[in-house]
Amino acid sequence: MKSVDSQSNLSSGPRRFRMRIGPELFKLALVREIMQPPVEIQHMRRLDSSVSENCRPLNFITANLWHDWPRFKNITQRLEAFASLAAAENADILLLQEAARTPHLHASEWIAQYLDMHLLYAPSNGHPGIGFEEGLAILSRFPLSRPSLRRLGGSSKRSFVHRMALGASVETPCGEFRVFSVHLGLNARQNYRQVHDLTTWVAMIDHQTPVLIGGDFNAAEDSPQIQHARRVWTDTFRRLHPHSEAVTHTLRWPWGGILKEHRLDYIFLHNPQQSWSVLDSRHLTSPKMPHSDHHAVFTRLALAQIQ
Repeated sequence: MKSVDSQSNLSSGPRRFRMRIGPELFKLALVREIMQPPVEIQHMRRLDSSVSENCRPLNFITANLWHDWPRFKNITQRLEAFASLAAAENADILLLQEAARTPHLHASEWIAQYLDMHLLYAPSNGHPGIGFEEGLAILSRFPLSRPSLRRLGGSSKRSFVHRMALGASVETPCGEFRVFSVHLGLNARQNYRQVHDLTTWVAMIDHQTPVLIGGDFNAAEDSPQIQHARRVWTDTFRRLHPHSEAVTHTLRWPWGGILKEHRLDYIFLHNPQQSWSVLDSRHLTSPKMPHSDHHAVFTRLALAQIQ
């Protein structure tokens, strides 16, 4: 674990948006660029990549980091709370959503440096031209390769809000594992299409490699699309807790009372060879302070022969 200046900009800086045109044309060009689906994936390697380990159980966490644009309320303190939580759980792989980027702070890079992890990041929404961007990230103790990015169906290509899935292969001590971080839409019809698009895309990418899909699905577990996902993949939390109460997001009235509680965040497993077992799965929040308006989801998997 490394000490990190929480106020520092941890990359070479945001992309510059320079155009020698009038202010109205500049605004129009900026709006058009914001509406374009993102295509960029950024890769950062951990400082110490020489660690060799034997095959052991692997710990996964998915978390919506809640960028809270434009207020960014307590964002550096919340990032530190989440990073401490991930360290306490000995996380091997993190699947993150709403990883914010401002001129002063890149959330996913901050966490990657704090935990000394490899990083893949892909922007989803926003633009450096407005001083804010947020996206998906995959962080790992182990090397990452074969990155892939998809704008999921059900949302317009010319939209201010893009719903994305970011994938990568993880070279674990137990062999290759494919992982995906996803953040789906609020509109029920679009969300339905996005889940079906996601299951189809994941199946096309790899048939035989074990796959873990984690993220904020923005759909309750009794919805048709989550029922579909559970038929295709294993819901790791429900595998161990079939009847337990499960809430990962609480919507509150302005005065603090509970309006609605949902389970919106999931870790799914595609296990074609039935070689991996679910040892543990829990919903987490930082003991120091809430790291987000969502609980994180933790899952520990192990190969059958090393349980």
